[in-house]
Amino acid sequence: METKPPLPPFTLETATKKVQMAEDAWNTKDPEKVALAYTIDSQWRNRAEIFSGREEIKAFLTRKWAKELDYHLKKELWCFSDDRIAVRFEYEWRDDSEQWYRACGNEMWEFDQYGLMKRRFASINDIPIQESERKFR
Repeated sequence: METKPPLPPFTLETATKKVQMAEDAWNTKDPEKVALAYTIDSQWRNRAEIFSGREEIKAFLTRKWAKELDYHLKKELWCFSDDRIAVRFEYEWRDDSEQWYRACGNEMWEFDQYGLMKRRFASINDIPIQESERKFR
């Protein structure tokens, strides 16, 4: 069976590490790598999109990073329990017309016993910004 340590039940240290690992993986913008952190049948809600499974996750991330250019993400642990973690995040990106955005939101994660994420629910708002307003470079 695949495992993705740290495994639940989470402590402050292991939950913080799990969040940092997710931030690092997403900043690679590699759908194949990112998808390995999720169960084969992982359930997602991302904005108005609802889907499940690694193949759908890879397809979603491929579309996302083709549109969201110069993507850079920061995640912060909000709270945790035995097998769940909540994070707040911000990321910046630009579209192909050079308009920059800052996306802000929250995610709720639930993990299986092997440390793979089986549910991810994200609420996200995009705010147009000027390039001079960027926080992340």
